[in-house]
Amino acid sequence: MSGSESPLQTLRSCLARRPVGLVGLGLIGGSIGLDLKAQGISTVALVHRARTAERARQRGLADVISTDPAVLGEAGLVVLCLPLDRLLVPTPQLLSALPRQALVSDVGSVKGPVLDAWQAACSGRFIGGHPMAGTTAAGVDAGQAGLFQGRPWAVTTTETTSSADLALLEALVGVLGARVIHCTAQNHDRAVALVSHLPVLVSAALLDTVAGERDPLIRHLAERLASSGFADTTRVGGGNPRLGALMVSHNRQALRQALRHYRDSLDALEDMVQEERWDQLYIALQQTQTLRQQVVDLP
Repeated sequence: MSGSESPLQTLRSCLARRPVGLVGLGLIGGSIGLDLKAQGISTVALVHRARTAERARQRGLADVISTDPAVLGEAGLVVLCLPLDRLLVPTPQLLSALPRQALVSDVGSVKGPVLDAWQAACSGRFIGGHPMAGTTAAGVDAGQAGLFQGRPWAVTTTETTSSADLALLEALVGVLGARVIHCTAQNHDRAVALVSHLPVLVSAALLDTVAGERDPLIRHLAERLASSGFADTTRVGGGNPRLGALMVSHNRQALRQALRHYRDSLDALEDMVQEERWDQLYIALQQTQTLRQQVVDLP
């Protein structure tokens, strides 16, 4: 993308009047479709069920929506917005429907296994992607405009990635209002184990701790007193259980290491409480206050 061109201008130029193809119109696919339509970018979408297609048309998630893989035939860029299990084992019908002229990308939360599954299938014209944005909603009604605004979008190139393909995907990310973060697939998976996958399990454990309170009076009172802090801390634990289990199972090695480090941190904090080392606890909380400002950069 030249310095004088906007992401929208670059995307139009790279696509050369071809549409963007979306495979799946759930939270991520539907949100991409809404934002692209708002910018006047032509979109076609492949969905699995007829009733999903009908609801997606009602919501205006793409210009053309079909259950027939042939709908992708003219696309210049195809974004795979599928759950990890379907992404890692694509159907022969989907593979045969991908147009030769199209760059293929994805939005999966684990990149190493996806890269292994798709790079050979796409003759090298595959670039892994992962938008770090979401809600607890799922399905065809979950998509929302502006979901990616200001959010990081990991892009995992390889030595075979062409500059033209990279420019196309970067332009798409820019049009959606997200920030491109370049990384390798391996580094991506280690990083998201810390900041995305680990929080799901931590949140689940916190909710389970409340549920495990044996005194019903205390548990009921805790539920009534739970407010914004508890809601923020446990939001990801209330997400789609299927998606959570899939991303954990396909990134288990990196996640196990993150869990070990987290357990060590909890043990250290427990020791401070047990031994009444309040000055050390204060220092530890001071450090985490500063760390949060460094790590969390929300729009």
